[in-house]
Amino acid sequence: MKIETLFTDRNGGSSLPPFDTLNIAMHTGDDTLSVERNRDLLKKKTGLKKLYFMEQVHKNRVCIIDETSPETTSSCDALVTDRPGSVLVVMVADCIPLLLYDEICGIAAAVHAGREGTLLNISTKCVDVMQKRFNSKAQDIRAKLGPSIHSCCYEVSKEIAETVTKRFGSGYMNGRYLDLQALNRDQLTAAGLKRENIEISGLCTCCNKNYFSYRREGVTGRFVGAIWINNRVL
Repeated sequence: MKIETLFTDRNGGSSLPPFDTLNIAMHTGDDTLSVERNRDLLKKKTGLKKLYFMEQVHKNRVCIIDETSPETTSSCDALVTDRPGSVLVVMVADCIPLLLYDEICGIAAAVHAGREGTLLNISTKCVDVMQKRFNSKAQDIRAKLGPSIHSCCYEVSKEIAETVTKRFGSGYMNGRYLDLQALNRDQLTAAGLKRENIEISGLCTCCNKNYFSYRREGVTGRFVGAIWINNRVL
């Protein structure tokens, strides 16, 4: 199976400030019709009509998308599917939009890897579901970490810095600045992924105004990472 991935930015949509313009999220306070038009644009970008979203809660619950799944899964931060044509969507504005896939088994996953989810090992939990539920092998899984806030801008509280250092080591902290990308990368390699199969975007959402950033703006929209399985055989 061929797996397709997409990361949007904030440009080319219908939403007005402060959600300008390609806001995909309904929960931000944006005009509903504008978000619906933006979601229609996302469907056109993917060439598919079935989008699956999450009511993201910064936990580590992983849900399977099948023929009975609703358009939005409540209280969930990762989606996994083996169904071609189903677009899994993760919405972010600084958190890492993590896309996992295994083209050998035909498995795709979208993960909301924010700070709290990362501390709860959501990426490795999703890899575990891919292996146990769909017989994927960790060495065959690839990962894409999309645009997100980087350590240049991601200052956390003293308490959080101490928690990260105590649980994961001092290498992920530069003073009180957290390297969330490195932490997720190392969690994935510890789960069995090959380092060369992990792709990390160098774009910091707080630095780059082409992306929504909660840290920079407060009230803002959400861009997305999207992943889907095509029927086309490699």
